[in-house]
This record gives sequence, structure tokens and C-alpha cells, in this order.
Amino acid sequence: MITIREETFRDVEAREALLDACFGPARFQKTCERLREGRMPADGLSLVIDRDGEIIGTVRLWHVSAGPNRAALMLGPIAIDPSVQSLGLGGKLMREALTRAADLGHKAVLLVGDAPYYERFGFSAGKTGSLWLPGPYERSRFLALELEAGALDDARGLVSATGAFEQKPDLGALVAAAAQGVLSGLRPAY
Repeated sequence: MITIREETFRDVEAREALLDACFGPARFQKTCERLREGRMPADGLSLVIDRDGEIIGTVRLWHVSAGPNRAALMLGPIAIDPSVQSLGLGGKLMREALTRAADLGHKAVLLVGDAPYYERFGFSAGKTGSLWLPGPYERSRFLALELEAGALDDARGLVSATGAFEQKPDLGALVAAAAQGVLSGLRPAY
């Protein structure tokens, strides 16, 4: 059975393997990665396609500002397992992500992607002309969708990350715990 559901911590390894299969290591060099780096995705907007326990699709949306004081989301990456591409699963995942974003009260979504593909979901370059990204990108691939009419009217400036920072373990605390033998599986350093 195929279901679209929120991602859980148990999906991380499978999600990363799927993204590696679809995009390879070059995905870490993309400009949009700079907006995701060290940040948490927007609550409720990390989705996977689960086929009987196997992750075959993923999409995540991230908080950004579309210029000063203008909240938006950045979509990406979206990926479908190559063995099941062209079955419409990417479209289903995209529509579900956009519906959930609208239901959660978000007003606009940005992305960098193939315009002919994303136009069918309502994305265009029409509202991104006065916005720019922090790194190289093809202007024709910088697209936007207003979930609320007028949400990006007069939007201008640098798109920047605004989401919550990812929780990182305190390295000093880990080292101290390991030295005291508190962490299971680790021996104290001598």
C-alpha cells in the first residue's frame, strides 16, 4: 500500500539514500542547500511516500523570508525513487505538500526547479523578478506560487533562511559523558 505521511526520525536514513540516488553528492552544492543548512524544516511539511515500509518519495519545505519581513516557504528537494518515476507519485506528493502548507496558513512557496514541470502546480517566475538567492542559480528556474493571492506582491530582496535551527548535540557534554562512562557503548578515554 502507498501512503503519503509525515516523515519520522526512522525515515532519515532512507530519505538520505533516496536523495543520494536521485541527485548524488552535487545536491550539497546547490544554492538552496545554503538556505536549508543547519535548519529544521517547517513543522508538518516533511513528507514521505511510504510503500509497505519502503520510502519511495520525499519532499520538505523550509521557512524563508522572501525579502525583508515577508514569510514564505522554500520547497525542496523533492525526489521519487527512479524505479517508480513517471507514475504520477511526484505530482501527488507535490499537491499534498502544497495543500498542507495552505492548511497550515502559509501564504507563498518558492523553489528552484524545472519551470515546465512546476507550472502545472501554479508556479511561475512572475513573482520572483525582484528577489534573489544567496548563490548561483538560473533565473528562469526560480519560481513562486502564492497560496494566498497577493502574498508576494512587491516582494523584493534577498531570500534568506528564517526557520528554527537544527538541534546539535553539545560536543563538550558528549565528551564529558563518554569520559565518565555515562554513555552506553563508549568507554572512558585514558
